[in-house]
Amino acid sequence: SLLIFWNLPTTAQVTIEAQPTKVSEGKDVLLLVHNLPQNLTGYIWYKGQIMDYHHYITAYVIDPETIIFGPAYSGRETVYSNASLLIQNVTRNDTGSYTIKIIKRGDRTEGVTGHFTLYPELPKPYITSNNINPMENKNVVALTCPKTQGYTYMWWVNGQSLPVSPRLKQPGINKILIVPNVTRNDTGTYECEIWDRVGSICSDPVTLDVLYGPDLPSIFPSLTDYRSGQNLYLSCFADSNPPAEYTWTINGKFLQSGPRLYIPQITTNHSGLYRCSVRNSATGSERSTFKTIRVS
Repeated sequence: SLLIFWNLPTTAQVTIEAQPTKVSEGKDVLLLVHNLPQNLTGYIWYKGQIMDYHHYITAYVIDPETIIFGPAYSGRETVYSNASLLIQNVTRNDTGSYTIKIIKRGDRTEGVTGHFTLYPELPKPYITSNNINPMENKNVVALTCPKTQGYTYMWWVNGQSLPVSPRLKQPGINKILIVPNVTRNDTGTYECEIWDRVGSICSDPVTLDVLYGPDLPSIFPSLTDYRSGQNLYLSCFADSNPPAEYTWTINGKFLQSGPRLYIPQITTNHSGLYRCSVRNSATGSERSTFKTIRVS
């Protein structure tokens, strides 16, 4: 795609407006000229800001009505009586500035000149990653934006511009974001924004989902002494991504799976050493916590 940008000429009476303001490759753009002076004999359009024969695209002579083509004419340009220039089937070779020389009747000077610049629209960047599901404290993540010349790069994490951190390294000119020794705090959405002198465009977000855990589980509540006939409620929790699998045992014998344990109307036979084991199938890690329950 191509982005249209126009400047006011040094003579403020004449301006050039592009319609549409944004045009994709293969589409058409019309350069409209506003505030034309009176008593004109014609107009000449040039590619670039140098008004010489080699940059001469086309000219319109008012009386008699005549259209003249120059060396820079590609066959896709049409000049109209109101001085506007239509460029059809726009290509990237059409990027750059355009100049119109407006010639007044009886005026042998160079007339009034307006400048217009057609810039290439920024290509939408995309992010590639060597690993979007890294394991905590084990993997290094490298996020890469496309290798494009002439752009400035900025990285965004969870909607915030990348904080300055000794852990985050950006070799080159920010095309690559390296996150060494990944931690769970690096989980989130990452975007790459590229800038040129006209504007910027951001990539679609890439989600980094760091696998970690399980941490050492905790058993709640802290109560350890119970009376016969009471109900026993125990819950176990361990931070883990993906969520941990839970297993309960008493004195080494399996009780049940799941993070919560419920035993109604306990007896002294339910006294013993309770163990909550947690396992993360993605990281392959397993941890356990023990709690002694006494029933009287």
